[in-house]
Amino acid sequence: MLHRRIKKPLVFLCAVSPFLYFCWLFIQYANGDPFAFGADPGKEIVLYLGEWALILLMATLALTPLQSVMTVQLVVYRRMLGLFSFFYAVLHMFSYFVFLLGLDFAGFWADLEKRPYITVGALALFGMTPLAITSTKGMQRKLGSSWKKLHRIIYPVSFLVIIHFFLQTRSDFTEVLMYSALLAWLMGFRAFKSKRFQESINTLKST
Repeated sequence: MLHRRIKKPLVFLCAVSPFLYFCWLFIQYANGDPFAFGADPGKEIVLYLGEWALILLMATLALTPLQSVMTVQLVVYRRMLGLFSFFYAVLHMFSYFVFLLGLDFAGFWADLEKRPYITVGALALFGMTPLAITSTKGMQRKLGSSWKKLHRIIYPVSFLVIIHFFLQTRSDFTEVLMYSALLAWLMGFRAFKSKRFQESINTLKST
């Protein structure tokens, strides 16, 4: 128990570190350093927060496969990482609205209609919202068996996030292809380990 109490703050620190680094850069920018975020600060802020939302989403999905090959308990950190992914996703959307649109509501609705990657990204964030709201143990007890069914939304949400990333990529597709391959492997692992798949394998072996 003491070992877990030590590791949870470490996982929390790792997850919050990108935000602390962002705050430090923002302070530098506010104090007169125009290149703290690069040549295009608004765009870089949006991309930075979005990528960390994606990284932590992938980390959340990777805990179950990693658990199968490690003796230490990893799935206990799934809720924390999932909530941090949502946190960065909200900041990603908020920074896009503030720094790229200048709080222009009309521009936001226009982007939803004209830019598919904005539409897909908004759908992904919309899908993550009920997962964040129901992430507490109290909600898990209240929802019972429906809780697991609800939280399977994370899988289509993950595909939406990758599509969102893919649609806004203009030239170098290396990074988005790497994330796509990782997601495909994670989904393949879950499919392989699923009870239905194992029953199918056992049925084939018995025939």
